[in-house]
Amino acid sequence: MEEQNLENLTYNSNPNVTYSEDSIKVLEGLEAVRKRPAMYIGDVGDRGLHHLINEVVDNAIDEALAGYCSNIIVTLHADGACSVNDDGRGIPTGPHPVKKVSTLEVVMCTLHAGGKFDKNTYKVSGGLHGVGVSCVNALSSNCIVTVYRDGTINQQTYSEGHPTSELKLLGETNKTGTNVMFYPDATIFTTVQFRFGRTADRLRELAFLNPKVSITLIDEAEELKEVFHFVGGLVDFVKYIDESTTVLVPEVSISGTDISSNGTPTEVEVCFHYNNLYSENLLSYVNNINTIEGGTHVSGFRSALTRTLNIYANEHLSKSKSKISLTGDDFKEGLTAIISIKVAEPQFEGQTKTKLGNGEVEGIVRSIVADRLNIFLDANPNAAKKIIEKAVLAAEARMAAKKSRELVRRKNDIGGSALPGKLADCSSKIPEECELFLVEGDSAGGSAKQGRDRRNQAILPLKGKILNVQKARLSKVLENNEIRDIFTAIGAGFDEEFLSEKSRYGKVILMADADIDGSHIRTLLLTLFYLYMRELINDGKLFIAQPPLYKLKKGKQEFYAYNDKERDENRLDGISISRFKGLGEMNPPQLWDTTMNPETRTLCQVKIEDAAIASKIFQTLMGENVEPRREFIEKNAQYVKNLDI
Repeated sequence: MEEQNLENLTYNSNPNVTYSEDSIKVLEGLEAVRKRPAMYIGDVGDRGLHHLINEVVDNAIDEALAGYCSNIIVTLHADGACSVNDDGRGIPTGPHPVKKVSTLEVVMCTLHAGGKFDKNTYKVSGGLHGVGVSCVNALSSNCIVTVYRDGTINQQTYSEGHPTSELKLLGETNKTGTNVMFYPDATIFTTVQFRFGRTADRLRELAFLNPKVSITLIDEAEELKEVFHFVGGLVDFVKYIDESTTVLVPEVSISGTDISSNGTPTEVEVCFHYNNLYSENLLSYVNNINTIEGGTHVSGFRSALTRTLNIYANEHLSKSKSKISLTGDDFKEGLTAIISIKVAEPQFEGQTKTKLGNGEVEGIVRSIVADRLNIFLDANPNAAKKIIEKAVLAAEARMAAKKSRELVRRKNDIGGSALPGKLADCSSKIPEECELFLVEGDSAGGSAKQGRDRRNQAILPLKGKILNVQKARLSKVLENNEIRDIFTAIGAGFDEEFLSEKSRYGKVILMADADIDGSHIRTLLLTLFYLYMRELINDGKLFIAQPPLYKLKKGKQEFYAYNDKERDENRLDGISISRFKGLGEMNPPQLWDTTMNPETRTLCQVKIEDAAIASKIFQTLMGENVEPRREFIEKNAQYVKNLDI
């Protein structure tokens, strides 16, 4: 989640400002990256900072995909630097035939320069735009690159994207590889402190996807070290994600390669199993890129799974069960699957690389999965029987949920007259400017209704804690009044039918007490949105309000502290400090000033930066198995005092 201070935007319409030839600026080299860093790395906060590591590591992984790298070491140095060392071929250091300078300098200082545009150098690559390591260099106050290649050690230094030394020969070596050490520029980033946990999440994911590579992460300051090497690949990945669940059917591992007419291979790897839960958890990757919106590889998998299992069910179901018509949705229940493909020229829809568009891939994946799955079913009749039995139960539950689903859908279609009775809606009908606050408790809901801006702020009070949807079928979910009210108020559907663009509100804001119960309620709501309205998160429309913990008063002056640190910084003589026990303790003006006023409030925007980690956390916190949850709490308890929410 990412903090955002929300402010009103104003536009300069000064008629005295001219637009002429002099207005057109040309930014040379890496100036554009330093001028607009967010265009290249997303933002200049914690997320963008750690993206720098990903860019360098991705280059090393591309060497591994080409068959030349087996070890990667990422070190978070005590002086604030990060280094990525690999044992690949090493970046070429000889004179570039066009630029007439060191090829290393061209790679480090030129956008869209690299071996990924040459089909002979990298058959498969994740970083397709060629801006990765040069962006890292541009956004670093100091960067040192050491290359081990052709029996020699060469090094060059840079600052802010410009070389600060000539290429130097340091000696001889038998090693090959590249070491990139960089210091993120503190004038660019809001924080330059790398975090071990955040870095580990991506490296772990890459190690699962590339079982031949060993990735070591070292934190010098914290004296931490972890090695990620999973010889089981996707099988280990699926087990890791579902560690907190009860597995009903062991992992089904599928792999195959298709050679196209032009001789380029498409490698397909799929692993899935079924657990005792009721939601689907599917992760997909193309050349190690997480395609959170799916694409043709996912369509091919779903088609093969549904068709193959349906044929098997028709042949083996008893007469009483054979009357039940199984759909693709029935085979999703309890499914955890990972799809990873390697394709020479992936065509992604949009710059975000989140959806694969290659049409030929769908047929390739469908054919490989269907063939291998048929072999598995024939060889494992007991496992096949459990899959079909679970699908039958899902079909029965689906039919039972049909009436509830249609009820919610009818309410959405009817419009405002059928909105929840306790919803205090706003007067504006323009979704982009409307906000829906989901408020814990009737008391706080009452204060919020009185303190809100009625033009664009709607309030929906929630009574108690909603159902834990991680452990319930949709039929049970739709029986919960609070959840039905949420679906109806937002008006964009739910589950597979959810369409973010139909949401009646541009922002949905979770507002709960700043205590343990409030945290639990937020977690339950986040689980609901993650499983049934995930597109709302992907579109950046889900937020968490941050109410203050303390009221500080000196004479007639009142101000607020949102955490213990702010409280202690303002602990002066004559100041009385009182702790808010809940939102309901605040009167309407206080709630408006601290938590609802766009000019003074602080919101946390909910983002899914890593679907695999998000899935793992929801399974751990909201699943049935207690032991993984206990371990998670014990491991992370030390960080609770630093949380603002």
